[in-house]
Amino acid sequence: MSLIRSGSSCKSLNIQNHLDSTLKEVKDQASNKQAQILEPRPEPSLEIKPEQDGMEHVGRDDPKALGEEPKQRRGSASGSEPAGDSDRGGGPIEHYHLHLSSCHECLELENSTIESVKFASAENIPDLPYDYSSSLESVADETSPEREGRRVNLTGKAPNILLYVGSDSQEALGRFHEVRSVLADCVDIDSYVLYHLLEDSALRDPWTDNCLLLVIATRESIPEDLYQKFMAYLSQGGKVLGLSSSFTFGGFQVTSKGALRKTVQNLVFSKADQSEVKLSVLSSGCRYQEGPVRLSPGGLQGHLENDDKDRMIVHVPFGTHGGEAVLCQVHLELPPSSDIVQTPEDFNLLKSSNFRRYEVLREILTTLGLSCDMKQVPALTPLYLLSAAEEIRDPLMQWLGKHVDSEGEIKSSQLSLRFVSSYVSEVEITPSCIPVVTNMEAFSSENFNLEIYRQNLQTKQLGKVILFAEVTPTTMRLLDGLMFQTPQEMGLIAIAARQTQGKGRGGNAWLSPVGCALSTLLISIPLRSQLGQRIPFVQHLMSVAVVEAVRSIPKYQDINLRVKWPNDIYYSDLMKIGGVLVNSTLMGETFHILIGCGFNVTNSNPTICINDLVTEYNKQHKAELKPLRADYLIARVVTVLEKLIEEFQDKGPNSVLPLYYRYWVHRSVLAPAITQGGLDLLTL
Repeated sequence: MSLIRSGSSCKSLNIQNHLDSTLKEVKDQASNKQAQILEPRPEPSLEIKPEQDGMEHVGRDDPKALGEEPKQRRGSASGSEPAGDSDRGGGPIEHYHLHLSSCHECLELENSTIESVKFASAENIPDLPYDYSSSLESVADETSPEREGRRVNLTGKAPNILLYVGSDSQEALGRFHEVRSVLADCVDIDSYVLYHLLEDSALRDPWTDNCLLLVIATRESIPEDLYQKFMAYLSQGGKVLGLSSSFTFGGFQVTSKGALRKTVQNLVFSKADQSEVKLSVLSSGCRYQEGPVRLSPGGLQGHLENDDKDRMIVHVPFGTHGGEAVLCQVHLELPPSSDIVQTPEDFNLLKSSNFRRYEVLREILTTLGLSCDMKQVPALTPLYLLSAAEEIRDPLMQWLGKHVDSEGEIKSSQLSLRFVSSYVSEVEITPSCIPVVTNMEAFSSENFNLEIYRQNLQTKQLGKVILFAEVTPTTMRLLDGLMFQTPQEMGLIAIAARQTQGKGRGGNAWLSPVGCALSTLLISIPLRSQLGQRIPFVQHLMSVAVVEAVRSIPKYQDINLRVKWPNDIYYSDLMKIGGVLVNSTLMGETFHILIGCGFNVTNSNPTICINDLVTEYNKQHKAELKPLRADYLIARVVTVLEKLIEEFQDKGPNSVLPLYYRYWVHRSVLAPAITQGGLDLLTL
């Protein structure tokens, strides 16, 4: 997914030429202006001296799929692999100079071509002097209007969020990755650009006029001249977010409480509307205390649920122009998988509160004037008709030629599939009419590698013919017009990287971000068969197949993935990680069944995914298990399911129940009993 808008190289050259031609004029103007004197430092507050070990961090190496990437064959995907833990703020970590707020032509072009500016002109733009053409008063007046109690940006400035993480070091670089990643998950990434603010640049460059939010995330003491720079930014109406930082002002002091350091605590967070959120958090080991100067705090507050009610989050306004800061001494920036999380019990507590951690972060960012609205629904993409076996390709195309209408379509009550050899972007895609590209050579995807799928699909029939889409409304609907017509040996499966209208059991919405393994599989079951007489077992078999597909991988047998009755996939008994939805239709003597399945593989947030369990297992057991891929696991799940169906049809339910018992999350409390309708629960 692209994180920032890209533009043409010619526009970036225009910016470069414009800057070169006006540089001398700007420097001449600046040389005639007297540097403004920073506002004196406010009432001093005691700052904590950082401990020697500083803040620990997690390095973010790009994980690879389990097994070696195969050589690309005709029709296979590009071979690029998404990282197991999505870093939406990824990319080269360098500092780029920010343009002057008074140069309106630069700003207008930069807002639409920010990526090409960074890469085409970063090395050529010389250092620019501070623009003193506007006073602090006018800047503050522009940045601090209020709308229904929330400050908004009306300046037209470059939408920059600057991250200061301390001195230039590998540890600081790790913190930058962590903070950038979590912020990119919270804010509208189409509206903001996140930059690394280095100490030298913070002192030298004119960043204050182009910054919507300054994030300070370091336990290091902040040098006096840099502290004054930050306070001057606040005096102009600037917004600051402190994350486990020594930065403070307004009479608040940061004091150490060693018993809290690196421990999981219960936090009570009060929102702007006075409602409360309770969650488990990782403490920094510090807290806020008011000094001799008492200052009316803002609306957001957070304290621990302990006897002292230690204050961990404070909201402090500053000056007369709308400046404000939210300062935190809990690690909202760290994921539950962080190396400083010490025990599996702490990991479980933090993962259970991960959704609420994001809720608190979004509340803070919204209060500081940023947009955290849900991202725009992605545009639908065409389907690609792929085959997992070369020998089935020709019969498939022959079958299609006989069943499409004069316009090349196969229609159902809900959807028309138009089969085409190639796709042009001018063709509209709607939920009710989707083009299907039949030329496999045109297929390429970062989210689905056909070769990995082929190598791991070991079935006789199931999953041989694939309909793949990057973005589709729901995979359940894609097979609607095909389920009663295609021969069984073609084994249809629909796979998507993202769904916009995913459905769960009982009509519930199913969130389907990138990183989920999303599929709908078509199977046919004779009515007069072992499984045909107990058709509700299908959902149980699919749930077991997902768990077995992971835990039967060599060395992955202890990954704590389980089945929860009737059709959910769980991490232990704590959090749902996936689910199954089955639609069946009886025609004559045959059940035509669509099995929809979705489970989290690489998408850690906002809840949990399989690769989180792998990472935690590696940490606790000093192992080196590789992260898993969605395409790899979908192929294994279909393979396991076909074997379970064969065993059930041959030997009945008793042949598969031992495996169900082994992975059943309730096995110590309840036992499943076989009935004509499937599995019921009996108390032991």
